[in-house]
Amino acid sequence: MEDAKAQQKEYEKYVKEVTPTHNLWLQMLKAFVTGGVICCIGQFILNFAGSMNLDKQTAGSWCSLILVFLSVVLTGFGIYPKIVKWGGAGALVPITGFANSVAAPAIEYKAEGQVFGIGCKIFTIAGPVILYGIFASWVLGLGYWIMKLAGIA
Repeated sequence: MEDAKAQQKEYEKYVKEVTPTHNLWLQMLKAFVTGGVICCIGQFILNFAGSMNLDKQTAGSWCSLILVFLSVVLTGFGIYPKIVKWGGAGALVPITGFANSVAAPAIEYKAEGQVFGIGCKIFTIAGPVILYGIFASWVLGLGYWIMKLAGIA
């Protein structure tokens, strides 16, 4: 019994040593700055597209395409993962983070081949986001339809 308690205390000491400590306020600041820079780049693209006499919808489409393209290219060169490591959620939440979550597994598993590597692994990170996004949309749509039938909406 005494030996088990000593082992437990030693284990707790070990866990405390290897568990990284995080400064929440610094992490939030980094996420804010990273997300803000991504949003500023997006706004610059929107403004530039607007100055080229594109309507808002077309400018928004170009903005999304360019941000996704930049994210995939930066992921391919190993730069975006470094941005994510520094900026945390600020780099993962925007559309660029979603593009990174699709491109990263494709790059990582390309050595295993087109089908069993890229084909099987490409949506390992993004798949659950897509699945639950579609499911939530279906549930909300069903709820709206029921409310419409009941005359509430």
